[in-house]
Amino acid sequence: MESSFRSSLMFWPRWFWRQLTSMRTALFLLLLLALAAVPGSLYPQRSADPNGVRVYYDERPELAAFLDALQLFDVYTSVWFSAIYILLFVSLVGCVLPRLRVHLTALRRGPVQTPENLKRMSAYFESTGALDLEKVRKVLKQNGFRAEIQGDSVSAEKGYAKETGNLVFHFSLVAVLIAVGVGGGLSFSGQRVLVEGDTFVNNLASYDSFSPGPFFNERELVPFSLKLDDFAVIYDLRNPANLGQPIDFVASATLDDGSGATSQEFRVNHPLAAPGANVYLTGNGFAPVITVTDGTGAVAFSGPVVYLPQDSNMTSLGVIKVPDALPEQIGMISFFYPTVAELDTGAYTSIYPDPIDPLLTLNVYTGDLGLDSGIPRNVYALDTSQLEVVASRTGPNPPVELRPGESADLPGGIGRVTFDGVLRFASVDVAWNPGGFWVLLFAAIALIAIVFSLSIRRRRVWVRVRGEKIEYAALARGDDEQLESVLSEIKDEIEKEARV
Repeated sequence: MESSFRSSLMFWPRWFWRQLTSMRTALFLLLLLALAAVPGSLYPQRSADPNGVRVYYDERPELAAFLDALQLFDVYTSVWFSAIYILLFVSLVGCVLPRLRVHLTALRRGPVQTPENLKRMSAYFESTGALDLEKVRKVLKQNGFRAEIQGDSVSAEKGYAKETGNLVFHFSLVAVLIAVGVGGGLSFSGQRVLVEGDTFVNNLASYDSFSPGPFFNERELVPFSLKLDDFAVIYDLRNPANLGQPIDFVASATLDDGSGATSQEFRVNHPLAAPGANVYLTGNGFAPVITVTDGTGAVAFSGPVVYLPQDSNMTSLGVIKVPDALPEQIGMISFFYPTVAELDTGAYTSIYPDPIDPLLTLNVYTGDLGLDSGIPRNVYALDTSQLEVVASRTGPNPPVELRPGESADLPGGIGRVTFDGVLRFASVDVAWNPGGFWVLLFAAIALIAIVFSLSIRRRRVWVRVRGEKIEYAALARGDDEQLESVLSEIKDEIEKEARV
């Protein structure tokens, strides 16, 4: 009774383990992992595009909250993705280890016993005469078979390298999963916007956003500095159908790793190799240089402002916040048009992405910008609900319009604004994943192993001599259209070399 109870108690765990460690389940989990990764390319991920997540919340807050609850903005660190990943790892290990034990046992064993009825095999020939079985064994060995004399017959087999390649392939997949997991745990990714002339220092305080892996330690950041000297966009000027479209982005920078400064260039898909990290170019735009003098005549703000591109012709939106202005704080919502053109409605647009005829327009507001409330504020947005409109298309005064080098007084004597010039900015992603090399290595091994495995046939051959009767038989594992021709060639070679 007790034995029956124990048996029933262990039934379901054993059944679950057998199902989990079957090759069918492993293949299903592999497919499921690929499908689970799809949302990571459909929705912005916090680790790579935190600004994209913020924009998603601004544009569709209810949908964004729902997607966030499903962890679709953190797909690769989500509970459900990790669960699939761990189950796949366990399934592969559970599949491969028993097969390895069986394969090693088979390698140590000799060829199988010669069947009594060889006529049942897939390929079969008969002949007459006498053969030297030792010479038969040598001929089969020369053809790559493991051969053994068994009484009046020789049993031979080959193709165990097929299973070896198969096992190497699966062990490589396990190694890829380990490399991805460990590499992801030790990795980090940080984003920074650099305006031409800005210098970035590789420490946590210098990042605009930073996403470390769960095992990352701040002390692993290797010190270096990167100064963006110049950013150039190359446009297509030859193809009329593609006129004005960017064809290349080139960032020129000075990299100082402590042993000396060197000039470097990096592009999209061609990252800059820095100590302990790679620097990727992920975005670009314009940063107009603006100076704001407040109502007392003091300079309250001066410097480049990052403007976010709104269309393919680089019409860009920027927000200027001047909390130190007196007597009132000043906020501006501004548009930059690299090559301006006026529409029939009186509004402006840009007709070309390069700054050929740039124009800056500013809607001006005064009041409490809310920066002293302790609540985080988006630097690319201005909440105007509690501000007084000073200048806008629907306000008491028209928007301020400036070209490079021009200045204008702000309405109401609240100050003066100057458009000093135009710089470019580059958005960079500084990332490091120590598992990248190992993922590539084991993926290459897996590819070589599976190609090697698929190119090998598993075959068994038997040669039996009974009196004047000689039997030749062969059996393949799986379909083998060449089996009869291979056996015929072996038969001809044996009768040539092993006749008595």
